[in-house]
Amino acid sequence: MLLKGWVELDGKLFSEDELSQRIMDDPSILSRLGGEFYLEYETYRARDHYGIIPGDCPAGTIICDNQVKGKIDPQYADLSLADAIRTAVTLRSDTGVVALSGGVDSALIAALAKRPCLVVGMEGSHDIRQAQAVAAILNLPLHVRTITVPEIEDVIRVVARELEEPNPVDLAIGTTLYFVADTAHNLGHERILTGQGADEMFGGYARYLTTPSEELEELFLTDFESLQRQGRRDQRIAGLMGTYLSMPYLDIRVVCAALKIPSGEKVSDGVRKKPLREVALQYLPESYALYEKKAMQYGTGIWKEIKRIARQNGYHSSVSDFIIHIRRP
Repeated sequence: MLLKGWVELDGKLFSEDELSQRIMDDPSILSRLGGEFYLEYETYRARDHYGIIPGDCPAGTIICDNQVKGKIDPQYADLSLADAIRTAVTLRSDTGVVALSGGVDSALIAALAKRPCLVVGMEGSHDIRQAQAVAAILNLPLHVRTITVPEIEDVIRVVARELEEPNPVDLAIGTTLYFVADTAHNLGHERILTGQGADEMFGGYARYLTTPSEELEELFLTDFESLQRQGRRDQRIAGLMGTYLSMPYLDIRVVCAALKIPSGEKVSDGVRKKPLREVALQYLPESYALYEKKAMQYGTGIWKEIKRIARQNGYHSSVSDFIIHIRRP
């Protein structure tokens, strides 16, 4: 058997050997598997419900003898958002490191997982300062990776060639994730717990505050659908170092709990991700649960350096043109 990622059945984690035996006894359990995985077993191939782990078949699909035989669609009892998040993080907390930026998404995961943490950024960057403060409050070990300009100059060329749709945003996010994955690998971790999906599930972007209430539901749907492309980008970069991103907020339990919350309750009174912050208040001081953080490419200082490097190379007004330049062989 080939198993990438991890598997659970009805909330019980399975090793590769245990899973192999269970499938041998009853291949129909494939459709009930949870977790984040791609597996191959004899003539079977299967991939987790949302396709978190890359693999040679569509997301949530079971293939046998090169024909689609079924879907991965585990069913769980209804949970409150707090219980769903706690369960999702717990299932992912036996190994790995938390990518901690100091925002509510990653801080809540860190508080629940109680795993070692890492943060990357330029010297003195916002994310490093904030992550250090959160790690101190939670009494968790934190590895700080201070990024240098020469490192960024090297890495952006690698990342630019890996991008499916090269653009400035993907370059900045991909470069940041490269340093996260490289740091995790150097620390001996394969799994990286991240807060991906929280903005799309709970309304974390500024545009949610200005979108008319009657259009919010459609915006949430559009943003949720965009996660598949983002996931391909992020896992491709993480995979360069033999690591993968594990995403508790995209656990089926959490998604189901979030979908039951009206969009108008997720963003209200000028507060984004309100339900998530209410859960975070159970584990974090109010100042951290309610903290409004910058996106990773800004909080780390990496985007600022990418723009400066582009200007130094003669691209004063277009990072997009600079990307075309550095993608050339």
